[in-house]
Amino acid sequence: MTAGQGFRVGGVAWGCLVTVLAVASVVAPRVLADDGDRDGDESRIRRGFEIAPVSLNLAGKNRALVGLGSYIVNAKGECNGCHSAGPQTQFGPGGNPYFGQPEQTNPATYLGGGRDFGPYPGPASPTHIVSRNLTPDHTGLPIGGDTFEEFRHTIRTGIDPDLLHPNLPAPFNGTLLQIMPWPAYKNMTDRDLRAIYEYLSAIPCVAGPGHVC
Repeated sequence: MTAGQGFRVGGVAWGCLVTVLAVASVVAPRVLADDGDRDGDESRIRRGFEIAPVSLNLAGKNRALVGLGSYIVNAKGECNGCHSAGPQTQFGPGGNPYFGQPEQTNPATYLGGGRDFGPYPGPASPTHIVSRNLTPDHTGLPIGGDTFEEFRHTIRTGIDPDLLHPNLPAPFNGTLLQIMPWPAYKNMTDRDLRAIYEYLSAIPCVAGPGHVC
């Protein structure tokens, strides 16, 4: 029975409508509570700390952003899947979940880059695209010393300010990042990007070529 029908048939239908609205007003908050957003980001922040696979340096960091960043990086972005040295080193011995083993991330390669996605066609010979080291270097800044503004610009535009990405020929567009799904990540809010950056600032450094701890 619609509200219009209630007005046409009189008091009994109107009473039913009032009852339905009263019930809805009681049920609605319960539905909102069940959708996981009752406490805003708090549940994601808590979960982020629970699933962080390495020890975190929270000194001078925004704790809430670190937790939220961990949730985005580890539960949603699965960044370590690309930004580790390779499938054979991403997980510790006996810790590969794809083999039905209890998951154990290898801290020695966690977000340390080095995964080779080549070969791609290059100007003279096949070009290899290698994932970046996202961990902090000796400056304490992640991704080899990138500021947040540089990181945000990279995600928003796909342009690598450090020019470490190979310059691929047509149909590729110069040095725009390939493989890295920045066309999707560019739609994240500034707060989410800040959270990712804050988390990457808090993880341990993994030394590598041109990346000094």
